[in-house]
Amino acid sequence: MSVNGEAVRVGPVTDQADEPGWEVDPDDDWALAVVATVGRQLRLRREAAGLRVPEFAVAVGYGEDLVYKIESGKRIPRPEYLDTADDVLGAGGLVAAMKEDVRKVRYPKKVRDLAQMEARAVELQLYDPLHIHGLLQTPEYARALLSMRRPAYSAEEVERFIAARVARRSVFDRDPALGFILEEWTLRRPLGGREVLRAQLEHLLAVARLPAVELQVMPMDRQEHAGVDGGIAVLKFADGTAVGRSPAVAGGRAVSDLRQLRILELRYGIIRAQALTPRESIAFVEDLLGET
Repeated sequence: MSVNGEAVRVGPVTDQADEPGWEVDPDDDWALAVVATVGRQLRLRREAAGLRVPEFAVAVGYGEDLVYKIESGKRIPRPEYLDTADDVLGAGGLVAAMKEDVRKVRYPKKVRDLAQMEARAVELQLYDPLHIHGLLQTPEYARALLSMRRPAYSAEEVERFIAARVARRSVFDRDPALGFILEEWTLRRPLGGREVLRAQLEHLLAVARLPAVELQVMPMDRQEHAGVDGGIAVLKFADGTAVGRSPAVAGGRAVSDLRQLRILELRYGIIRAQALTPRESIAFVEDLLGET
């Protein structure tokens, strides 16, 4: 921190200017505006404190290049950077308070857009044939799943995606009507190990017992299955509008056209009828848990 105009080192110098996962998406106008505003506020407060960049860099324990990039809006500051800057600049928590906006910026734009729609929806119909749906994943299971991606995500990217998925789970706090259809095989594959799978199955049971949730399992022995064309997501809103998405409709783009929505709802309804009932599905997951 600054004492009598002299910069005092508060930690080891680190420079994450080239670390992946903290860049600003050049196509994300909102993120660009937020990061530029945060950077400008940091620069103005640093200058008001009478600290040059080299002095401030030493005080916060980060490299000069990173300080320049953050202040020019080219780099997303870490939460701990803002905490340390708040202390160094004597901002009384005003700099640290920007962590919430910065946290949202780290989520990919498409994830933010999806989370905003989920927050408005009064009903969600969700079918994922490949994975346990993201809204249902524990952080440990999500980490194991994301770690399977090739080419591999960096550790920072994995944590970024996990944080975004956890944040989306706030939809459960509003109690909209939530329908999930899961494939049996996704519940059997022990991604991350048996303990991770056990915790994931226990979490599924807890969610399945929520009053507003209907969770159904599609068994592998079904001879008829309307979900072979891919996943389905239909979100309905209080004003009577809706939006849907599926790889088999409009090239996977979000659609709001009534005809295309009817196709998605019809397919979802057939899959739902072919799957186990919610009561049978809970019993099925309980049996899987006992086997794991």
